[in-house]
Amino acid sequence: MTTPTIAKLFDLSGKGAMVIGGSKGIGQAISLRLAEAGAGVTVTGRDVEAMQDTVEQIRALGGEVQAVRADASDLADVNRVIKAQIETFGRLDILIYNAGIFPIAPSLEMTEEQWDVVHNTNLKSAFFYSQAAAREMIRAGHGGKIVHIASVDALRPSGQMVHYGASKGGVISLTKALALEFGPHGIMVNAVAPYGIIGTPGGTKMQADAGVPTDDKDLAELMSKFLERFPLRRTGEPDDIARVVLFLATPASDYLTGSLIVADGGNLLT
Repeated sequence: MTTPTIAKLFDLSGKGAMVIGGSKGIGQAISLRLAEAGAGVTVTGRDVEAMQDTVEQIRALGGEVQAVRADASDLADVNRVIKAQIETFGRLDILIYNAGIFPIAPSLEMTEEQWDVVHNTNLKSAFFYSQAAAREMIRAGHGGKIVHIASVDALRPSGQMVHYGASKGGVISLTKALALEFGPHGIMVNAVAPYGIIGTPGGTKMQADAGVPTDDKDLAELMSKFLERFPLRRTGEPDDIARVVLFLATPASDYLTGSLIVADGGNLLT
């Protein structure tokens, strides 16, 4: 058996990829990396302007991309997105489920509606997109890669987001269960658990909702204390996560399935 070169291990030329929630933040960084590796990428999201920005950046790199407006929590969009992927790129080899919401809500005040909207987006749709993608991969007979974006919050709750932590814990369990079932079809299913909300639009909004100081001096002091919890002394950037996802989407990770990679700068060690 010929050992592939590093270039081949990370080459996605001719592959078709979908990034659900791929228009900004971590999702945008993932979309850019997959396109850079040669994949034809379908980016989904609700923010048309953000999707267009992602499309323009990928095309500037010479990549192939299309944007499909879709609400990750609306299962009626699943088959439409899959169809758009096949019509444009002819195949689906990689699914990245990055869609997720994390509104702050104290447990004693949480409503059924708040619980349901988070679980519908973060967990329920993760399953049904994975199911639809696997069906297409099996139909085409070429296997594939599915990567779920989980969260360190599933392993160590940060507080006032029990619905979010529970949904991401479900994503980790979902990843393992699907890896077991899809493995015989050549489909590898893995998850990445990031920590750190700085550097993404969603994280910025969450900080504002939580009352994080906006004064430069107060913010600097808060950040200094926050960074003491990281052995690497820095928070993560979207591309830190995108690089891990790229590994899981390429042949470099072909013997890895049902795994969770924690990308948290060592935060869980403290």
